[in-house]
Amino acid sequence: MGPRLISCFGKSGRSSRNGKNDVAATSDEAILEEQRRGDGVVLVELFSSQGCKTSPEAELLMSRLGRGDFNLEKPIIVLGFHVDYWDYLGWKDPFGSSLYTVRQKAYVESLQLDTIFTPQVVVQGRAHCVGNEEEILLSTIDSAPRFPSPNFQANFQRPSSETLQVTLSGQVRMKIDQQGANIMVALYENGLVTNCPKGENTGRVLSNDFVVRKLEKLCSIKDTSPKKNISGTVNFPLWETFTSSKCGIVVFVQQNSSHHIFGSQKFDVPDNL
Repeated sequence: MGPRLISCFGKSGRSSRNGKNDVAATSDEAILEEQRRGDGVVLVELFSSQGCKTSPEAELLMSRLGRGDFNLEKPIIVLGFHVDYWDYLGWKDPFGSSLYTVRQKAYVESLQLDTIFTPQVVVQGRAHCVGNEEEILLSTIDSAPRFPSPNFQANFQRPSSETLQVTLSGQVRMKIDQQGANIMVALYENGLVTNCPKGENTGRVLSNDFVVRKLEKLCSIKDTSPKKNISGTVNFPLWETFTSSKCGIVVFVQQNSSHHIFGSQKFDVPDNL
């Protein structure tokens, strides 16, 4: 069964690997040089919903990717963003957020698509495919560019039972030009199991890993050298069932204009928090 689609905006196309934004983002010689010596991970983002009948298969594929079931030549980081535009079908996704719908729409525009759909995978912010098409997904990851990963150090604290505080300090290891970029921090959770009594997945037990529970901006940077030290703190409001051993954070650098990803780094949340 194919993906669930909603008519959206932009120009048509189901796969974007070398669109005009790629040219604009990589025209700077310094960025090209960073790509040539890139040793970092590839960020794989899944946009899905528990209210979408075709999403569970993609969720299983993402779980397998994240735990290393495939013999990939490139290291990857997986993040799952649950959108909210299928909630009207009878089941409100407990992990869905309008913020993640907005994030997906930004990719729809930058990739020049005319539809928004689930399950959709976006790789390095610059190529996409249907999330449950395994062969195409693995090929898209294999052809993705790599950049140096940031080398941040992370300090975790619990100032209150309702808050996780993460302080980061280090270098992005990428030259950031006048277009600027945001350093984003995602807090994700593994091992989520949901009994679904309504909607298109009625009666199913849904398993989700790498689910983004919170997404915050550490800072915005512009005209920054690869070795410039950057530091900042984000505060994540926590949910009632938060368990640190099931969670991790991902730091990634995302260009403002193209939404391309220029480096990602992952940390486990300490068990004793």
